[in-house]
Amino acid sequence: MDDGVPLLTLVPEHGSPRPPEPVARHAPVGSRILSRILIEDVYPELDGGRYPVKRIVGEVLEVWVDLLRDGHDEIAAVLKYAADGEAWRETRFRHHDNDRWVARVPLDRIGRWRYTIEAWHDRFETWRRDVAAKLEAGQSVALELIEGRALIEAAIIVAAPADAALLQPLLTNITAAEPARRARMMLSNRLRAVMARSGERGDISRYPRALEVVVDRPEARFSAWYEMFARSQGRVPGKSATFRDCIARLPEIAAMGFDVVYLPPIHPIGRVNRKGADNSTTAKPGEPGSPYAIGAMEGGHRAVHPELGTLDDFSRFVAAAAGHGLEVALDFAIQCAPDHPWVREHPNWFRFRPDGSIRHAENPPKKYEDIVNVDFECADRVALWNELRDTVLFWIGQGVRIFRVDNPHTKPLPFWEWLIGEVKTRCPEAVFLSEAFTRPKMMRSLAKAGFSQSYTYFTWRNTKAELTDYLTELSQGWGKEYFRPNFFANTPDILPFYLQQSGRAGFRIRLVLAGTLSPAYGIYNGFELCENVAVPGREEYLHSEKYEYKVWDWDRPGHIKDDITILNRFRRDNPALAELSNLRFLVCADPNILAYMKASADGANTVIVVVNLDPHCSHRGTVMLPFADADFEEAFSGRTLKARGRALRVTLDPARQPALLLRLKHVAAR
Repeated sequence: MDDGVPLLTLVPEHGSPRPPEPVARHAPVGSRILSRILIEDVYPELDGGRYPVKRIVGEVLEVWVDLLRDGHDEIAAVLKYAADGEAWRETRFRHHDNDRWVARVPLDRIGRWRYTIEAWHDRFETWRRDVAAKLEAGQSVALELIEGRALIEAAIIVAAPADAALLQPLLTNITAAEPARRARMMLSNRLRAVMARSGERGDISRYPRALEVVVDRPEARFSAWYEMFARSQGRVPGKSATFRDCIARLPEIAAMGFDVVYLPPIHPIGRVNRKGADNSTTAKPGEPGSPYAIGAMEGGHRAVHPELGTLDDFSRFVAAAAGHGLEVALDFAIQCAPDHPWVREHPNWFRFRPDGSIRHAENPPKKYEDIVNVDFECADRVALWNELRDTVLFWIGQGVRIFRVDNPHTKPLPFWEWLIGEVKTRCPEAVFLSEAFTRPKMMRSLAKAGFSQSYTYFTWRNTKAELTDYLTELSQGWGKEYFRPNFFANTPDILPFYLQQSGRAGFRIRLVLAGTLSPAYGIYNGFELCENVAVPGREEYLHSEKYEYKVWDWDRPGHIKDDITILNRFRRDNPALAELSNLRFLVCADPNILAYMKASADGANTVIVVVNLDPHCSHRGTVMLPFADADFEEAFSGRTLKARGRALRVTLDPARQPALLLRLKHVAAR
């Protein structure tokens, strides 16, 4: 390979300082003495340290570990940690119970951090404990005081200059003091604190691995996405909209409270085998084709479709979005039209059939004649991988920091680990959303490889049992350390049967569930209009805008834009909804009423959401609360609701208000 470009199995190196060398667990006879301290059951540690866990900047990383030593001597330990480019720092572990210890580190910058554990026999603390016990029993400690002085003298030699400057006068005063006062001085908390930092670390044991944590900006976990086809934001039937038309839509999207406006591919669309309306294999004159057939004579993945405008027009769109408090997310779809410039310039990046024709994408029996896939294992893969990485960096240069990746599960996992690592080394703020509706273990593997967020099975979880089981898995299982869900209620490819059959009430129900169960959620445009016209018998939109220009009436009757606005305001006003692992389901006997609670870590913010899952009938029930005599403010109606005792009685009519968004105002007893 050329100049350090990775092979398929290479993991990106991030340049952090090396951890301390580990002590061998087993040593042959005659070698150095092994440490008698065991370091076990470290949490969090993902797959033996193979992958990093994930956190958000400003959070505290809690590391738990079992520390054991034979006998009765005291032990001490530190968590050693370092952000990229920084020297190792350390903080002390505190004993919790039953040989379980904990250390906490504030994560104050975005990037990749490392951490490991160092433990040792704490001779001074052992000495201090024994002397205190002997004094209490009235025994002589004359010899012990001599031993203690020796420990202090040894500490002065290895202590940091500031601590040595504290220890030397203490030692002088101790030496000059009367024996009774000398003992009190040597048992003082002041000396104890300095010796905890400076005392000799005997019988030291180091954890054999440096573990990692990726620290992302808050938007990697908490955000509301609005997806729209750029070409369908205009007002002229049969004609593409422009970026100027997209700019005109931004005030309304921002007013609804979204954080991210996400655009499917905006690149030139191939003409060879172009798809027609309703996914026809033959396009009629004037039909635009699928934007996922990327590339034509006008350019490829670094170009914009001329009908939308120029690259400068796109930059103006990004700037206008920022002016409304919105970030722009782009689709990163690694697939090409047969007339993509890469096919002509780099034919060795693709596969050809025995008859010399290029191999089109297919998932038998389905064929996608308008798309060809790159060969990630081709002989020229170094240039191919670099071109794909540099394409992402190109759009970062245009002000984009968020990428929704199309079908990542059909590309090599080592490629994603390399590409995301390379990009985030240069731009730690980058966020990658994995669009992989596939096998659960593959979805989790993509998250481990570096994806910041992931599509999920939420789209097909409708009943109380399905939602409870799935959200318990996501919020309480091991996946919470690395798998961040993004609950899209619909997509251009998926119009769920639930939405097809439930009318306006169903859209309101799914909106509340998506926006409050998960910190990140999204809708594809048309959801706010309750668009539910499907291909008969399939979870697909009829006359999909994937294959045609579309003009929407954004104010047509029956829309739920007010609901969306209230929900997004409720999300922003309640920090508890920015987290996932704080989700707790509440008991309600009615199988159609789902109730759950989220509370912020500091206890200052608590919300309860109650949803009628039945879009056709009213239901009433009693929600059992973990506290008594509470007052709530309800977001949709603005009313105050009261719970007497631990029972909150609710009646939910899907035609009027199928859900309650409750913020705790006052509670008499917890």
